[in-house]
Amino acid sequence: MTHTADDILRTVTDIAAAETGIAEAELRPDVDLRGMAGVDSVRVLRMVAKIERTYDIELEDQDVFGLSTLADVVRVVDRALHEAAA
Repeated sequence: MTHTADDILRTVTDIAAAETGIAEAELRPDVDLRGMAGVDSVRVLRMVAKIERTYDIELEDQDVFGLSTLADVVRVVDRALHEAAA
């Protein structure tokens, strides 16, 4: 199945909202997740774990620890999906 960046962003935003308790409207692609009130590294890791299960991928540790925005998440998920399809 092919996923567009927009599809990935929608899914990632839904997951981020569910895991952080932040309204989807506040979760713009360029917002620094770690700088938002109530978002800590545990919440980010839970979000990443759910994304990995959703897409049946495994993100590289160095990518995960470098994530700060939803745009970053979309980029690494998109890359992982392309690598898995190759």
